Amino acid sequence: MNGWKICRSVATAAALIGATLLLAGTAGAADICPRGVAGADVPVPPDLYSKNGVLRVSLNYDTTVDQAGRTLFCFQTPDGLESPTLHVNPGDTIIVELTNTVPDDHARKEIVSNKTDTCGDAVMTDSSTNMHFHGVNTSPKCHSDEVIHTLVNSGETFTYRIKVPSDEPPGLYWYHPHVHGISSAAVQGGASGAIIVEGIENIQPIVAGLPQRLLIIRDQPLQNPMSPRSGRAGLAPFWDVDVNYVPVPYPDYPPSVIRMTAGSREFWRVANAGANTILDLQVVFDGKPQPLQVVALDGVPTGSQDGKRQGTVLTEKHILLPPAARVEFVIAAPAGKVADAKLVTRTIDGGPASDSNPKRPLVRMIVSKAGKKLPRLPERSRPPHAQRFEDIDHAKVTAHRHLYFWETSFAPKKGPAEQGLFYIIVKGQDAQLFDPNNPPAITTTKGAVEDWTIENHTLELHEFHIHQIHFKLLEVNGKPVPKEQQQWYDTYQVGYWDGVSKTYPSIKVRMDFRGAVAGDFVYHCHILDHEDAGMMAIIRVLPKG
Repeated sequence: MNGWKICRSVATAAALIGATLLLAGTAGAADICPRGVAGADVPVPPDLYSKNGVLRVSLNYDTTVDQAGRTLFCFQTPDGLESPTLHVNPGDTIIVELTNTVPDDHARKEIVSNKTDTCGDAVMTDSSTNMHFHGVNTSPKCHSDEVIHTLVNSGETFTYRIKVPSDEPPGLYWYHPHVHGISSAAVQGGASGAIIVEGIENIQPIVAGLPQRLLIIRDQPLQNPMSPRSGRAGLAPFWDVDVNYVPVPYPDYPPSVIRMTAGSREFWRVANAGANTILDLQVVFDGKPQPLQVVALDGVPTGSQDGKRQGTVLTEKHILLPPAARVEFVIAAPAGKVADAKLVTRTIDGGPASDSNPKRPLVRMIVSKAGKKLPRLPERSRPPHAQRFEDIDHAKVTAHRHLYFWETSFAPKKGPAEQGLFYIIVKGQDAQLFDPNNPPAITTTKGAVEDWTIENHTLELHEFHIHQIHFKLLEVNGKPVPKEQQQWYDTYQVGYWDGVSKTYPSIKVRMDFRGAVAGDFVYHCHILDHEDAGMMAIIRVLPKG
C-alpha cells in the first residue's frame, strides 16, 4: 500500500465527515468540541490528576462543524471536559479508555495491518483515530504508545495503558491523533491536550511556588478565507491559530486576553499543538522584547541531564517553536506604565516552497491589582530523581547515520496538475513513501548511543521528530552548538536549502536508546501535511543480545 495513496484517499476526510454531519444535522453540537470567541479571556483547560500512581480517564473522540463550516475534532470526557490536562508523576500509569464516536462515512478503506501486527482494527477509514503520547518515553507496544498499526474505528473502544518511566524528566508533554494520512486534519480540528509530568520545581527552583499558566496554541483552516483581489495575499497566513481554543483569526487578529496581577511573576507552559504552523514566540511591552527565563524545552528541564540533576536557566528574547515543540519559562507581569503588552509570533522565513507564517499577535496581557487566580506550583519537596538522559557525554557512540528530507512531484492522469511526494531517507537507501507495512529503515539495539546527521534537500523548512526518545542537539549546519544550547529535544527544525549551495542545511543530534524502549516506532517531519504525504519512516530497536 502506497503512503501517498493513503494520503490522497483520505486528505479530504475532514470535509467528508463535515458534510456527513451537516446532512445528518448537528443536534447537541454546541456541547461537542466547544470553542471560544475571538477577543475573549484565555480559559484554563480542565485538569485531571493521578491518584495512588494511576490516572484513569474515559475519552470520546468527537466531531462537529463550526459556524464557518470547518470540521472540528476533540477528545472529550463523557461529562463534557474537552482536552483535559493529564497530571502525572514519574512512575505513574495513564489508563485511557478511548471511544470513537465519529460517524463512519463509508468512504474508501485501506488495510494497514496483517494477522501478526493488528492493534485494534486492521482497516483504516476516513474516521479512524488513535492516540500518540508525544514526548513521553514509553513503550511502542500495542495498547501503549503505538501509532503504526493502532486504529480505533467508528463505534469502537480501545484501552491505552501508558507507563510513565520513573526517570521521566518533569515537564510539558501532549497527546494527539496519529493516523497516517489524516493526522493533519485531526490535529487542525483541535484534537489535542497536554500532559504534565510533575516535579519540575525540584530541578528548577526558580519556578517553586509560582502561579502556572498553560497555553496550548493550535491551528485550523482560515475562518475568513482570503480574496484573491484583496491585495493582502502576501500578508495572509496559511492557517488561523487559537490559544486554548480562543481564536485569533485573520485578517484583523483580535488577540485573546490574559489577566495578570501587578508585580507578579508567572510560570508559563506553552505548547505548539498546531499541525503545520511554525511559531516564533516573543513577549513585547510597548514594542520592546522582554526576557524569557526558559527552564524547559520539549519536556526536559534545561541543563538537567549532565548527571548533577539540577537545571539551568536560559534567558531568551524569543523562542522558536516548530509544530509539536514546547517551552516553559518564567515571565514578569508588565508594569503599570506599559500601555501595550502582547505575546506575539514573529514572521517565519520558511523558504520559497513553504507555508506562510506572518507576524501576528496571540495574546494581550492586562494587569490589575487582582488578576486571574491560577494554580501554583508546590515548593521544593525532595531531591530530584534520576534523569532519563543524564551523563550521555561519557557514553560510547555506537553508530553514525545520515538522513535527509527530500521532495518531488508527479503529474497524475487524473486530478490536479501536480502532486507532491515527501520523503525522509537514510543515505544509501532508495526513497520510499511511508507505508505501515514497510520494513524498518533503521535497525538498532537497546542500549545504543548514535549520532545522526539530518539534512534538508528541499526549498522549505522541515521539523525532525522521533517518537519514544529524545535527542541532544550537537551541531547546526556543521557548526558545534554552544554548550548551554546543547539541550534535549524531541522535535527540531532543519533549515531550508536555497537551491544553489553545494552544502545542505543540517543538524547533528545524539540519539539515546539506553532506556527500556524496544520495538518499532517512527520518525518524521512534524509538519503534519508533510508526514501525511509520506515523510515518515520506521525504526526498530531490538532487545540486547
